[in-house]
Amino acid sequence: MDTTNTIILPGGYCNSKTTYSRFLTREVSVGDVPMGGNHPIRIQSMTTVDTMNTLGSVEQTIRMVDAGCEYVRITAPSIKEAENLANIKKELKIRGYRVPLVADIHFTPNAAEVAARIVEKVRINPGNYADKKKFDQLEYTDAAYQDELERIYKKFAPLVKICQEYGTALRIGTNHGSLSDRIMGRYGDTPEGMVESALEFIRICEDLRYYNLVVSMKSSNPQVMVRAYRLLVQKMVAENMNYPLHLGVTEAGDGEDGRIKSAVGIGTLLEDGLGDTIRVSLTEEPENEIPVARALVNRYTDRKKRQAYSTTREIINLADHTNVSPYEAMEVNTFIGGSLVPRVVVDISRENLKDPFVLTAVGYRYDALNDKYHMGDQSVDFVYLGSQLPSFTLPGNLKVLYDYEVWKNLKDKANKHPVYSLKGYQDAVVFDSSLNLITLTNDDLDGTYFADLQIDSTVVFILETNQPHGMADQRQFFNNLQAIGVNNPVIIKRSYPVEEFSGPVGEIMDPEEPISKIQLYTATDMGALLIDGLGSGIWIDSPATPLDKLASLSFGILQATRSRISKTEYISCPSCGRTLFDLQETTQMIRSRTNHLKGLKIGIMGCIVNGPGEMADADYGYVGAGPDKITLYRGKEVVKRNVSAANALDELIEIIKNDGLWIDEGEYSL
Repeated sequence: MDTTNTIILPGGYCNSKTTYSRFLTREVSVGDVPMGGNHPIRIQSMTTVDTMNTLGSVEQTIRMVDAGCEYVRITAPSIKEAENLANIKKELKIRGYRVPLVADIHFTPNAAEVAARIVEKVRINPGNYADKKKFDQLEYTDAAYQDELERIYKKFAPLVKICQEYGTALRIGTNHGSLSDRIMGRYGDTPEGMVESALEFIRICEDLRYYNLVVSMKSSNPQVMVRAYRLLVQKMVAENMNYPLHLGVTEAGDGEDGRIKSAVGIGTLLEDGLGDTIRVSLTEEPENEIPVARALVNRYTDRKKRQAYSTTREIINLADHTNVSPYEAMEVNTFIGGSLVPRVVVDISRENLKDPFVLTAVGYRYDALNDKYHMGDQSVDFVYLGSQLPSFTLPGNLKVLYDYEVWKNLKDKANKHPVYSLKGYQDAVVFDSSLNLITLTNDDLDGTYFADLQIDSTVVFILETNQPHGMADQRQFFNNLQAIGVNNPVIIKRSYPVEEFSGPVGEIMDPEEPISKIQLYTATDMGALLIDGLGSGIWIDSPATPLDKLASLSFGILQATRSRISKTEYISCPSCGRTLFDLQETTQMIRSRTNHLKGLKIGIMGCIVNGPGEMADADYGYVGAGPDKITLYRGKEVVKRNVSAANALDELIEIIKNDGLWIDEGEYSL
């Protein structure tokens, strides 16, 4: 391999688990905007109009670039679209735009070879470029497997040579849902299969002495996506590679869910110092993706500088960062920990505690006529009241947290539990018989108060951090507890001060932007821990964020990390020039009639390329098959073909009903 500008990681998937340190990759030329090396993390997106619509593609590209997009990807499903990229590029240049264009190729090597002579970068999917994806169960002998690799080599080599000749960059973009039958037969539906699928094509490039490569490992499941990228880095390092990484959670969806899911996957890897370019895949207009991507990336521009002032010390040596072992927390009196789903805590101490309707925002709807509460799937588990006392009766199974000094004087302590500081717990004279919560930080583990702590089976830790690289600081806390043999449940708490989301006089500057920002920050900070099995509960402290948004956000993070399922999940692609219907409108239509089906995963795909494979682990699929034609899936099995779009949703609901998975909307009372 050409080792120019190569700095190889000593081991593992990141430089450090305790400090922010970006993994140094080789520099790759993409037109006038290089990536990798010491260049900034680049932002990209993809057009959604028909590639043959030259002016539409140009105008949408300009809107994306004006929003901050640095690379624009355009689909080229056949030779005619690949050829039209030249017209799009020419018109952009006339209008003064020289943004690098990326051709998106799936099943057509000849289109890729045309596009590589025109645009600055070509993206291929190894699962369906010169390989086969027919959902066949195939087994290969070693000899047969090698024969297939030689066939792929011959099919792929012409594109590589064209890229060499024209100075075109190439992205080897693996998708979890479109692994070839050959890879599935040997590795199964696994991150290992995703990584090997890419490495096979990378090795061909290296054999041909071509190194202008970028790699991606996308999935609609952030857990799978994170595992695949981490494994990819380990494997690349083992083979003396350090190609730039393009990060993305594919088919993330729209709105809050899409932003949270994207931040959990992309943010987790950015926290580990991985990633040279990112794309946030939302089922919205592509220019909406850019501010989200920029907000994710901007957190790291000064992370290294701020971290220099950190006082965190590595109490326990975390030399091995190749594996993440889940923190096996004990269960505390059926309240939290063990095999129970992570709990949600929300601070309501700043609300009007004379009004029982205030609890509607945290999932408890008060019925004044019958004087009772109705509870839903997103009702929080704990509310923190601090030193405030409500003037109404709280729901019977809602657990209430008070500061110790207030709690100890309560006459009725049923369902009410104390929160202590570390010193306060040592000095306390009264304890709850079932649940005692202690607030502390990672640094506290090295102090005398913790050394003298008498920990019993009623103790739950509330873990805070004041470090710039707070996720790593909190991750270290779990490792430290494991090292000293403590396994009490831990609630992850992160605080986001008002000034971070407000104007100079405390007023929100933009009604939408602060909400989006808190979604991205919390999904990164907490999702990065939950995705590794760390944390028995979460507590988002953000005074600038409305109470109902905090509750929704908490459950959204748990859903995105697959830690706790409380609603329907939509795996919807972000649309592109191949899309056969209005994805945004269709997604909202399907959501409006199915969003009460807790735990069900519904894939909504604009075309067959993003169809049964890309839906990956969806329970049901709604896939464009042609103009006004929809194919319906159960998992990856076709149930009905070419259904009229006017009837397709009714037909999908009927399939769900026949499978016994349909429920009517409703709540239950307390």
